[in-house]
Amino acid sequence: MPRSLRNYPAGTCLHLVQRGNNGQVCFHDDEERRRFLALLKEHSLKSDCDIHAYVLMSNHFHLLVTLRAQNCQASFMKSLAQRTSRWRHVRHGGTGTMWDSRYHSSQIDSAAYLLLCQRYIELNPVRARMVDFAGAYRWSSYRANAEGKEDELLRPHPVYLDLGIDVLGRLRAYRALFDLPFSEKDLERIRFAIKGDATLRSAKNR
Repeated sequence: MPRSLRNYPAGTCLHLVQRGNNGQVCFHDDEERRRFLALLKEHSLKSDCDIHAYVLMSNHFHLLVTLRAQNCQASFMKSLAQRTSRWRHVRHGGTGTMWDSRYHSSQIDSAAYLLLCQRYIELNPVRARMVDFAGAYRWSSYRANAEGKEDELLRPHPVYLDLGIDVLGRLRAYRALFDLPFSEKDLERIRFAIKGDATLRSAKNR
């Protein structure tokens, strides 16, 4: 069955996931990770996408973004795919794309689920047993959102900003969220939504 067309208005918050073609490694070293973050910054600005959270894994990446124009995520993800494939060919040889043919997107339709999804993204390296805690992983937004490290790539979401009346209060409140364990139901909801390009919303909004 063909997938439904995606049509997101301005103001939509999305969880985006793109995986390597046939599960292949996307980022071979820190130079490639730094270059990809630079491309994220460049093309998020060009495409009117505000990035709130991210993580770069070995064979995929996650983003939490808000669209400032209708369906602008499409041009954003297309530009990323084209630019990264180009420099991959130069560095590693070969032809074709380095990504799966279609990225996954899940609309976040709940303030509570927005923060849950943001934590889900930043805890990916912990669940993958790459590190013991989120702050030990360099290639995510955790250090900015939880510890206050400067990251020009990020534009905080209003839901995140409402966690505290000042920066220190906000950072403390956000770190405290990481002391709360994920329920299996919440993990399943997030995974099901991103796999099926579905909306992640609270039960009362269903």
